[in-house]
Amino acid sequence: MKKNSGMIWPIAIGLSILGVVGLGAWTIVETSKAPVEESDIYMTYYQDADANANKIINATIAFNKKYNIQYLGKRLDPNNSQIIYKITTKEGKNVDNAKVKVIITRPQTHQFDMTLNDPKVSDGTYSFETKLPGIGRWNIMAQIEVGDNKRFFNLKTDTRTDAKPTEY
Repeated sequence: MKKNSGMIWPIAIGLSILGVVGLGAWTIVETSKAPVEESDIYMTYYQDADANANKIINATIAFNKKYNIQYLGKRLDPNNSQIIYKITTKEGKNVDNAKVKVIITRPQTHQFDMTLNDPKVSDGTYSFETKLPGIGRWNIMAQIEVGDNKRFFNLKTDTRTDAKPTEY
């Protein structure tokens, strides 16, 4: 009996090591099956945003010194959504020559992404109309350029509530 009792600990330790390695391998296999969407808060890959973080921050500061952006739209409606921005100078003059690109996307997938490029422009107000492919949470990401100044203006919203979109 004494010879057998000395082998229990090495066998237990060996099985524990194999179990940890096996669970680690299983975790890697299972997580690789999950769809992973790249972050695009700045309408680019996160690697590009990370590499150009200082440029993006400085561009936002420069834009904010010259212009105001205001979201005038109400909550999103799946059947008829209106996305409306008002762009003015710091002196209150309307800006009608901005380039506004909007992407409406789900927070965790790019499957339902919609890009809106051609707004109706009137007195500094840029409006888009669209129909959403479903209800739930949505992100409204806008890239606004006025001359050499560029800024991103991102909102989050949910079609199931009456709350207006909020900036993030």
